[in-house]
Amino acid sequence: MGDDGRDAPGRRLSTPLLAASLAAAGLFGAVLAYLQKGACRFGGAWNHADQQFVHNCYTDIYPLYFQRGFADGKLAYLEHEMEYPVGIGAFMQVIAWLVEPLGDVGTRGVAFYDITVAVMAGCLVVGVLAVAALAGPRRRWDALWYALSPALVLTAYINWDLLVGALALTGLVAWSRRRHVLAGVLLGLAVATKFYPLFLVGPFFLLALRTARWRAFGAMFGAGVATWLVVNVPMMIATFDGWKRFYTFSEERGADWGSLWFFFQMKQVPVLGDPENLDTLGVLSFAALCLIIAVLALTAPSRPRLMQLCFLVVAAFMISNKVWSPQYVLWLLPFAVLAQPRRLALALWTAAEVWYFFAIWGYLLFINPEFDHEGVSDGWYFGAVWARALTIVLMVALVIRDMYAPGRDPVRRGGVDDPAGGVFDGAADRFTLRRGRPAVPAGAADLVAKSA
Repeated sequence: MGDDGRDAPGRRLSTPLLAASLAAAGLFGAVLAYLQKGACRFGGAWNHADQQFVHNCYTDIYPLYFQRGFADGKLAYLEHEMEYPVGIGAFMQVIAWLVEPLGDVGTRGVAFYDITVAVMAGCLVVGVLAVAALAGPRRRWDALWYALSPALVLTAYINWDLLVGALALTGLVAWSRRRHVLAGVLLGLAVATKFYPLFLVGPFFLLALRTARWRAFGAMFGAGVATWLVVNVPMMIATFDGWKRFYTFSEERGADWGSLWFFFQMKQVPVLGDPENLDTLGVLSFAALCLIIAVLALTAPSRPRLMQLCFLVVAAFMISNKVWSPQYVLWLLPFAVLAQPRRLALALWTAAEVWYFFAIWGYLLFINPEFDHEGVSDGWYFGAVWARALTIVLMVALVIRDMYAPGRDPVRRGGVDDPAGGVFDGAADRFTLRRGRPAVPAGAADLVAKSA
């Protein structure tokens, strides 16, 4: 691989061999993630509240089998409340049915975890191949940043986020290949499984506005809405209260671990730390960031790449959200790799995420008087909170710089426009907010670089 991450001359692999190599890398990352949870899976640490934090192997998957009624044969939503969207609840229910004949409840709980992890491992492999496809033929190897990131290895099996990632990324691959209805179906399934992929609609809308490619956008959006309804309406009819629990839970919860709002409340920062202002501040801050992204998208001299805007909107949601769990790194990681594949920036952000991963478990030990462990203090924990926020801001700044100076964008070097853009790739501008000078034609990165 060259210094900028591109395939080095003379070292190109055939497409099947390249795909097999990347799939193997994803599988290797999945195995590392499974071993990382070894103290819980093989040593039983997840049955002891303090030990799962001491060994940094906490996972939601195993305890929720018992806490959400699956071990007792209860049906998700209908007989026990679920704080997850229908997609995850249905997935959990199917796995629970699969393990039901396996014997005692302890055996079933471990099998529930193992089967879930096996599916998540497959989702990781799919996600790695999707990132490679979205990166374009010159940058397939960038997918290794997703497959083998230490942040991914540490957080892969905390929750069900890899499932959502596989759906969202394959939806984006379908879009890049101009299969707009399929893209909508996959993205609709992703939104039905976890909420954050909904915000990817914003980048599609902005680029459709700039290029007037409304037919493709409409087909994708319509298929996505229809798919979401097909998944959700039956549960809404069966038990509306059970169905809406995820949405009421998200609205009612306060500032939680990892968020900047949690820091402001713990430090009693005026206005920002007032719990009564939390929902208003969260919504307004996210809305303001989205407005800034829209202005940037419509004033950049050359049409931004789809993955750049996807990265910006997901980063904005994470920074402004009232909870920022360790596994949320999985939401942003593929978009970070595709938006700005620079090694130093990615390495700094990864280091901050790794710091936070260990800091949160140490902090939970520190603040709980029932645990006879020293843990880590406020300073170390909140240092990690701010480190990952600031490293994301650094990457945001790099992406914005690339949008305004596309000749500096590593992906666009050599005259490439937008490998993941589908109908946006090479499309001419139809509407911008730029005044006083014409917009630079899409794909003219080299020309811009020479004139900069």
